[in-house]
Formats: sequence, structure tokens, C-alpha cells
Amino acid sequence: MNELKNKLERKHQDYRRLFYETVEEISVLIESVKPDGVNGYISDIYEKGSAGFAWQSSVKSLLENKLNKETAAITREIRQLRTLYDCAGCGVCCRFAVSEFSFQELQIRAKTGDKTAQEFVETFVPYNTLDDARQVFPEYVELLENNTDGSFYIYHCPKVTEDNRCPDYENRPEICRDFPDNPAAFLPVCCGYSGWKSQTEYLMLKMSVLTQIINFYLKSMRG
Repeated sequence: MNELKNKLERKHQDYRRLFYETVEEISVLIESVKPDGVNGYISDIYEKGSAGFAWQSSVKSLLENKLNKETAAITREIRQLRTLYDCAGCGVCCRFAVSEFSFQELQIRAKTGDKTAQEFVETFVPYNTLDDARQVFPEYVELLENNTDGSFYIYHCPKVTEDNRCPDYENRPEICRDFPDNPAAFLPVCCGYSGWKSQTEYLMLKMSVLTQIINFYLKSMRG
């Protein structure tokens, strides 16, 4: 557990460093296109047709293009890296599926056309209690309890065999075929894709920081 805590602390340090670096980079970009004679800030309100208004318009375009271009590039790299890994057959994804939604909430979402929710409720069932899940994977339940606000629900597939095999593997749903489709998902160390998660953590963090900061600037310029 100490190793996990140290890893989280390193992640927090990476986040802070990336945050300040990205803020500085975007600030320089904004100032580089600031017209002569404009003395205000990018978040100020400018009259339509003024140099300040034109500055805001150009900055909005620059930031939107930067966000789209860089997130697309990061996403491509993450997907490419995934092809280097494969399932290890540990069975954790079958016995320890974590969701932010309760089973009732997932059922409602399924009825309103959410395909992922529909496949989820057709594949997984909730543990009767958190202690039931704890008996199967105590270290992972503890990790979730220590690093979330408690808003999580744990499910399992009732069909998985004792040797971690799917009895209907060829017809498994997309939710299983595509897992994990996001390295931010809960992946235990024994998972064959845990290396992918480790390898792409920095990329995910960079995309998150970039998105947060650019969206902050875009929101501040809505006038």
C-alpha cells in the first residue's frame, strides 16, 4: 500500500509541474498575438470591432485549434501504445468491475438508450455488499476507499469460470471486447494492460491539464 501511496504522490507532483508549465505556455501564446495598444487582459470585456475584441477572437481560435490538435495526437498515441499489450487472463475485470453508477442508475440509463449501460447491466451484477467485494479483492477495495469520495459501486460477471474464463468468449459484448478502452480505468497490477496504464499516465495527465486550462480561458472570454 505504501508503494501505491508513493505512486499517487508522484502523480500529484507531475500534475502540479504540468499545470504550471502549461499555464506559462498558454500565457506566452496569448501575449504573442496581443495587438499593440491593448492594455487589458484577455478576460476583459471589449467592444465588438475593437482591437481587444479581435484579440479575443484570435486567441479563441488558437486555443481551440491547439486543444483539438494536441488531444487528437495524444489519443492516437495512447491507442497505438495499447496494441503493444494483451489480456493476461487474470479475471479481475470480470470479478471487479467498478462504476460510478448504482445498478438502478445503470438500468435507467440503459432504458434511455445508453448502449454501454445496457451491455453493463446485461453482463454484470452488483455484489450484495461492499464486504462481499472486499472478500474477493480486499486490497483493491481499500485502494478505492482511500482514494475516492466513496461514490463507487462494484460488480462482477456471474458467468466467469473459476479459472477466469468466459464461457461465451466468442460472443462476449463490446464492453468486454474493448476493455480497457481508457487507461484511466481501474486496472490492477496483474492486468495485462497495467503496463499500458503506466506508460500512458503522463499522456493522460497532460491531456487533462491542457483541457482544464484551455477551457478555463475559453470560458473567461465569453464576455
